Amino acid sequence: MSFGGFNDNQNSAPMADINVTPMVDVMLVLLVIFIITAPMFTHALKLDLPTAQSAPAPEKPETITLGIDAAGKLYWNDQPVSSEELDARLTAAAGKQPQPELQLRADKSTRYQTIAEVMSAAQGAGLSKLGFVTDPKTPAHVQEKKEN
Repeated sequence: MSFGGFNDNQNSAPMADINVTPMVDVMLVLLVIFIITAPMFTHALKLDLPTAQSAPAPEKPETITLGIDAAGKLYWNDQPVSSEELDARLTAAAGKQPQPELQLRADKSTRYQTIAEVMSAAQGAGLSKLGFVTDPKTPAHVQEKKEN
């Protein structure tokens, strides 16, 4: 089946040109529609809103980082601290409002007993927000590339 004029006996080859007239017509119609509707998108409705006063947003609690190295030494916000000082600081932190969050960072070779003692001391002092901080696990294929 060939597309062309009414006189098929003179030229039997199919027409190879694309007729873009319908596409141009559709684009012009869309352009006119967008020109007409564009002012409606920018029109704003003026409202006289009531005013109200609300309570201030609550303060974010302080974050305390408690580190434990492989030898069991304690670090309060990266400063070395003894066990006696730790108890006093935990009690002081528990008395603050809002209560700070205690983030526990322990070396992977730290004895569990040391971690359990620190958690028990924090709970005994009255701290209720305790979190564990870990390093994200890297996929094996990424770790192999780092080693090479």
